[in-house]
Amino acid sequence: MAGHRTGVEAPQRVAAVHATRLLESGPEEAFNRLTRLASTMLGTPMVALTVVDDVRSFLKGAPDPALLTGPDGTFEVPVEESACQVVIDTGEIVCAPDVRQDPRLRDLPQIHVFGAVSWLGVPVLGPDGLVLGNLCAMDSVVRDWTELHLETLRTLALAASGEIALRLALRAADRHAVEAAELAATLQESLIPSRPPRLTGAVIGARFQPGGSGVEVMGDFYDVVPVLGGFGVVIGDVCGKGAAAARTTAMARSAVRTAAHSETDPVKVLATLNEVLHVWFDGRISFVTALYATFTRPADVPAGSWRVTLASGGHPPAFVRRADGRVEQLAGGGRVLGIAAESVVGCQSVVLGAGDSLVLHNEGITEAHGIGAVEQLDDTGVTDALTRCAPGADADTLAAALVDAANHQTGPTPTDDIGVVVVRIDPSARPAG
Repeated sequence: MAGHRTGVEAPQRVAAVHATRLLESGPEEAFNRLTRLASTMLGTPMVALTVVDDVRSFLKGAPDPALLTGPDGTFEVPVEESACQVVIDTGEIVCAPDVRQDPRLRDLPQIHVFGAVSWLGVPVLGPDGLVLGNLCAMDSVVRDWTELHLETLRTLALAASGEIALRLALRAADRHAVEAAELAATLQESLIPSRPPRLTGAVIGARFQPGGSGVEVMGDFYDVVPVLGGFGVVIGDVCGKGAAAARTTAMARSAVRTAAHSETDPVKVLATLNEVLHVWFDGRISFVTALYATFTRPADVPAGSWRVTLASGGHPPAFVRRADGRVEQLAGGGRVLGIAAESVVGCQSVVLGAGDSLVLHNEGITEAHGIGAVEQLDDTGVTDALTRCAPGADADTLAAALVDAANHQTGPTPTDDIGVVVVRIDPSARPAG
């Protein structure tokens, strides 16, 4: 199987590369932005995104592609002269702190042309898992590539793969308009887990529903990530819908996951997301709201309980529904992310005991209203919907109750996307005595 998925001359792989049509044009801004972001985050002078068929390595993205491209706006080299051939052949990350110590790389012409002393390359995959190309970073000095460097480049390579998959899906949608809704749902699965992950000590319920025609990819996302001593949950909302929003959504979700990999403070995670988005938008008018909550069990909380620390970047405030049915609205706050270089993030901490639930939602819930109507569901409607649920209601029941309340408010034609994530603490985890 590996021989069909990797290898420069593997027929299936080469056919998949040509099917992307990426070889029909030079570097593109969508990929240039990814390489600029990688260059900033890794602190390397050169980053390149290439697609590779059986004869050439073809540049699709660089921080400043004009320095490389010729009069026709393209840059390519024979594949046997480029380091990317090693990534294509193995289908794996190639990490070379010192290329002079790596016999696969040290004598390659392009390594010498670029003056690369250290090199790091990550595969870029197509929707079917075939290796289409490579995202690489290089430096003129020996680099000790860390796990964070690898995770950052791997995340950005996934964003590049998502961009390619999105283009292929949208092209297919143009050819088959009747399949547009199904394609949108397929794309959405890469931004929103198809089913909530299983956790120890808590259960997650999530409901997301597209507004409008339902054939465009939503600008909403959520994710659950492991953190030291527990887990983190993020919900976010990207300005706009469709292809552009989907690209930003994939980037935002990946950036949170990468930052949470090494940072335990949720405020710093959102600050990092703000920095990433500010570079990503590159002067374009757009923004993201997000709320990121970490669940940990420090020694100062009762047995069976969790300390939840919430960081908010302009996102609607969360709610807490206690085990006995009482509902509390939290503070929220902060400023939307990506607009300014400096972030303003709100922070709040709360302790959840057995049977308590944290309820996260997007503006499609609180701002739910019918076409031409002024009255919205608002925070009062959210509180009422959660209060009406039975005291022992599970996470999925609570999420469904909010979605039903929003749909009742909008009538049969919801105009905005709706998203709810509920984290309920295991009711059986009560302290002894």
